[in-house]
Amino acid sequence: MILKLKSKIEKIAQVPVEDCELYFSNSRIPLKIPAKKYFLTEGQVCKKMAFIEKGELRMFYITDEGKEINVEFFFENDFVASYQSFLHQSKSKYYIQAISDCELITISNKTLQKAYENSSYWQKFGRIVAEKVFTLAEQRTESFLFYTAAERYLNLQKNRPILFEKIPLYHIASYLGIEPESLSRLRKMMVTKHKLT
Repeated sequence: MILKLKSKIEKIAQVPVEDCELYFSNSRIPLKIPAKKYFLTEGQVCKKMAFIEKGELRMFYITDEGKEINVEFFFENDFVASYQSFLHQSKSKYYIQAISDCELITISNKTLQKAYENSSYWQKFGRIVAEKVFTLAEQRTESFLFYTAAERYLNLQKNRPILFEKIPLYHIASYLGIEPESLSRLRKMMVTKHKLT
Protein backbone atom coordinates (compact mmCIF):
# COMPACT_ATOMS: atom_id res chain seq x y z
CA MET A 1 0.00 0.00 0.00
CA ILE A 2 1.43 3.37 -0.95
CA LEU A 3 1.86 5.42 2.21
CA LYS A 4 0.46 8.76 1.00
CA LEU A 5 -2.74 7.14 -0.21
CA LYS A 6 -3.12 5.04 2.93
CA SER A 7 -2.65 8.13 5.09
CA LYS A 8 -5.23 10.07 3.04
CA ILE A 9 -7.84 7.32 3.28
CA GLU A 10 -7.27 6.90 7.02
CA LYS A 11 -7.64 10.65 7.50
CA ILE A 12 -10.93 10.75 5.60
CA ALA A 13 -12.67 7.66 6.96
CA GLN A 14 -10.34 5.65 9.25
CA VAL A 15 -10.40 2.72 6.81
CA PRO A 16 -8.42 -0.15 8.40
CA VAL A 17 -5.05 -1.03 6.88
CA GLU A 18 -6.25 -4.49 5.85
CA ASP A 19 -9.17 -2.98 3.92
CA CYS A 20 -6.80 -0.58 2.15
CA GLU A 21 -4.49 -3.42 1.23
CA LEU A 22 -7.37 -5.58 -0.01
CA TYR A 23 -8.86 -3.06 -2.42
CA PHE A 24 -5.67 -1.38 -3.59
CA SER A 25 -3.58 -4.53 -3.93
CA ASN A 26 -3.43 -4.08 -7.73
CA SER A 27 -2.57 -0.38 -7.57
CA ARG A 28 0.98 -0.44 -6.30
CA ILE A 29 2.51 0.69 -9.59
CA PRO A 30 1.62 4.35 -10.29
CA LEU A 31 0.06 5.33 -13.59
CA LYS A 32 2.48 7.85 -15.09
CA ILE A 33 1.05 10.60 -17.28
CA PRO A 34 3.45 13.09 -18.91
CA ALA A 35 2.62 16.80 -18.92
CA LYS A 36 -0.12 17.73 -21.44
CA LYS A 37 -1.30 14.12 -21.83
CA TYR A 38 -4.77 13.04 -20.74
CA PHE A 39 -6.20 10.97 -17.91
CA LEU A 40 -9.64 11.34 -19.53
CA THR A 41 -11.09 12.91 -22.68
CA GLU A 42 -14.59 14.09 -23.55
CA GLY A 43 -16.83 11.21 -24.60
CA GLN A 44 -14.88 8.58 -22.67
CA VAL A 45 -16.39 6.79 -19.68
CA CYS A 46 -14.39 7.53 -16.53
CA LYS A 47 -13.75 3.95 -15.41
CA LYS A 48 -11.22 4.85 -12.72
CA MET A 49 -10.72 7.49 -10.08
CA ALA A 50 -7.18 8.32 -9.07
CA PHE A 51 -5.15 9.54 -6.13
CA ILE A 52 -2.41 11.98 -7.12
CA GLU A 53 0.98 10.89 -5.84
CA LYS A 54 2.75 13.59 -7.81
CA GLY A 55 1.82 16.42 -10.15
CA GLU A 56 -1.11 18.64 -11.05
CA LEU A 57 -4.07 18.13 -13.37
CA ARG A 58 -6.89 20.26 -14.68
CA MET A 59 -10.47 19.48 -15.68
CA PHE A 60 -11.92 21.49 -18.55
CA TYR A 61 -14.45 21.47 -21.35
CA ILE A 62 -14.33 22.95 -24.83
CA THR A 63 -17.03 25.35 -26.01
CA ASP A 64 -18.65 25.24 -29.45
CA GLU A 65 -16.27 28.07 -30.40
CA GLY A 66 -13.27 25.91 -29.45
CA LYS A 67 -12.41 27.72 -26.22
CA GLU A 68 -11.12 25.73 -23.24
CA ILE A 69 -12.86 26.50 -19.94
CA ASN A 70 -11.22 25.21 -16.76
CA VAL A 71 -13.62 23.96 -14.08
CA GLU A 72 -11.24 22.46 -11.51
CA PHE A 73 -7.60 21.81 -10.62
CA PHE A 74 -6.20 18.82 -8.74
CA PHE A 75 -2.97 18.56 -6.77
CA GLU A 76 -0.79 16.10 -4.89
CA ASN A 77 -2.86 14.15 -2.31
CA ASP A 78 -6.14 14.94 -4.11
CA PHE A 79 -8.51 12.43 -5.68
CA VAL A 80 -9.35 13.10 -9.31
CA ALA A 81 -12.15 11.90 -11.59
CA SER A 82 -15.03 13.13 -13.67
CA TYR A 83 -17.32 12.10 -10.83
CA GLN A 84 -20.64 12.06 -12.68
CA SER A 85 -19.11 9.89 -15.40
CA PHE A 86 -17.38 7.69 -12.81
CA LEU A 87 -20.42 7.14 -10.61
CA HIS A 88 -22.92 6.55 -13.43
CA GLN A 89 -20.46 5.05 -15.94
CA SER A 90 -21.67 7.56 -18.50
CA LYS A 91 -19.72 9.50 -21.11
CA SER A 92 -17.71 12.37 -19.68
CA LYS A 93 -18.36 15.94 -20.77
CA TYR A 94 -14.87 16.91 -19.60
CA TYR A 95 -11.19 16.44 -20.29
CA ILE A 96 -8.72 15.78 -17.47
CA GLN A 97 -5.19 16.74 -18.49
CA ALA A 98 -1.85 16.61 -16.73
CA ILE A 99 -0.36 20.07 -16.25
CA SER A 100 2.95 18.59 -15.10
CA ASP A 101 4.33 15.04 -15.13
CA CYS A 102 1.97 13.04 -12.91
CA GLU A 103 1.98 9.77 -10.99
CA LEU A 104 -1.48 8.46 -10.10
CA ILE A 105 -2.76 5.52 -8.07
CA THR A 106 -6.01 4.33 -9.65
CA ILE A 107 -9.03 2.39 -8.41
CA SER A 108 -11.74 1.13 -10.74
CA ASN A 109 -15.43 1.80 -10.34
CA LYS A 110 -16.03 -1.94 -10.04
CA THR A 111 -13.47 -2.30 -7.24
CA LEU A 112 -14.82 0.70 -5.35
CA GLN A 113 -18.41 -0.51 -5.63
CA LYS A 114 -17.32 -3.87 -4.22
CA ALA A 115 -15.61 -2.06 -1.34
CA TYR A 116 -18.81 -0.10 -0.64
CA GLU A 117 -20.82 -3.33 -0.54
CA ASN A 118 -18.47 -5.05 1.89
CA SER A 119 -17.23 -2.34 4.24
CA SER A 120 -18.97 0.37 6.25
CA TYR A 121 -15.61 2.18 6.35
CA TRP A 122 -15.56 2.43 2.56
CA GLN A 123 -19.19 3.54 2.54
CA LYS A 124 -18.18 6.39 4.85
CA PHE A 125 -15.23 7.20 2.60
CA GLY A 126 -17.50 7.39 -0.46
CA ARG A 127 -20.04 9.60 1.32
CA ILE A 128 -17.40 12.05 2.56
CA VAL A 129 -15.73 12.32 -0.85
CA ALA A 130 -19.13 12.81 -2.54
CA GLU A 131 -20.07 15.53 -0.04
CA LYS A 132 -16.80 17.34 -0.69
CA VAL A 133 -17.25 17.18 -4.46
CA PHE A 134 -20.83 18.47 -4.17
CA THR A 135 -19.80 21.32 -1.84
CA LEU A 136 -16.99 22.45 -4.14
CA ALA A 137 -19.32 22.36 -7.16
CA GLU A 138 -21.95 24.42 -5.35
CA GLN A 139 -19.36 26.93 -4.13
CA ARG A 140 -18.09 27.36 -7.69
CA THR A 141 -21.62 27.91 -9.02
CA GLU A 142 -22.33 30.47 -6.28
CA SER A 143 -19.09 32.30 -7.00
CA PHE A 144 -20.40 33.16 -10.48
CA LEU A 145 -23.90 33.96 -9.25
CA PHE A 146 -23.05 36.19 -6.31
CA TYR A 147 -19.49 37.53 -6.72
CA THR A 148 -17.65 39.80 -9.13
CA ALA A 149 -14.49 38.69 -10.93
CA ALA A 150 -12.43 40.71 -8.44
CA GLU A 151 -14.16 39.02 -5.51
CA ARG A 152 -13.64 35.59 -7.08
CA TYR A 153 -9.96 36.40 -7.52
CA LEU A 154 -9.55 37.52 -3.89
CA ASN A 155 -11.41 34.47 -2.60
CA LEU A 156 -9.17 32.23 -4.67
CA GLN A 157 -6.05 33.96 -3.36
CA LYS A 158 -7.25 33.53 0.20
CA ASN A 159 -8.65 30.00 0.05
CA ARG A 160 -6.53 28.28 -2.61
CA PRO A 161 -3.14 30.02 -2.78
CA ILE A 162 -1.63 26.82 -4.20
CA LEU A 163 -3.20 27.70 -7.56
CA PHE A 164 -0.98 30.76 -7.87
CA GLU A 165 2.07 28.66 -7.00
CA LYS A 166 1.41 25.75 -9.36
CA ILE A 167 -0.95 26.83 -12.15
CA PRO A 168 -0.20 29.13 -15.12
CA LEU A 169 -2.12 32.41 -14.93
CA TYR A 170 -3.93 31.88 -18.24
CA HIS A 171 -5.47 28.71 -16.78
CA ILE A 172 -6.49 30.60 -13.63
CA ALA A 173 -8.09 33.33 -15.78
CA SER A 174 -10.21 30.70 -17.52
CA TYR A 175 -11.21 29.25 -14.13
CA LEU A 176 -12.27 32.73 -12.96
CA GLY A 177 -14.30 33.28 -16.12
CA ILE A 178 -12.19 36.16 -17.45
CA GLU A 179 -9.60 36.74 -20.17
CA PRO A 180 -5.87 36.59 -19.29
CA GLU A 181 -5.56 40.32 -20.01
CA SER A 182 -8.34 41.05 -17.52
CA LEU A 183 -6.61 38.96 -14.87
CA SER A 184 -3.38 40.86 -15.48
CA ARG A 185 -5.15 44.19 -15.02
CA LEU A 186 -6.93 42.89 -11.93
CA ARG A 187 -3.66 41.75 -10.37
CA LYS A 188 -2.02 45.14 -11.06
CA MET A 189 -5.00 46.91 -9.58
CA MET A 190 -4.81 44.80 -6.41
CA VAL A 191 -1.08 45.48 -6.06
CA THR A 192 -1.65 49.23 -6.45
CA LYS A 193 -4.51 49.18 -3.94
CA HIS A 194 -2.36 47.27 -1.46
CA LYS A 195 0.44 49.83 -1.77
CA LEU A 196 -1.94 52.68 -1.10
CA THR A 197 -3.35 51.17 2.08
